[in-house]
Amino acid sequence: MAHKITASCVACGTCIGECPVEAISAGDIYVIDPDKCIDCGTCAGVCPSEAIVSE
Repeated sequence: MAHKITASCVACGTCIGECPVEAISAGDIYVIDPDKCIDCGTCAGVCPSEAIVSE
């Protein structure tokens, strides 16, 4: 199951560099591509606003 970035995202960029499969895209609120996400949880672990949740 892929992770999802919620509306709590502040687009700080912390997660994007941590993703080992480059599944995160930048924007006003960042987005995780569920087809690329391997559900490792690395992004959720580094998110300072706790905006990343498991679907």
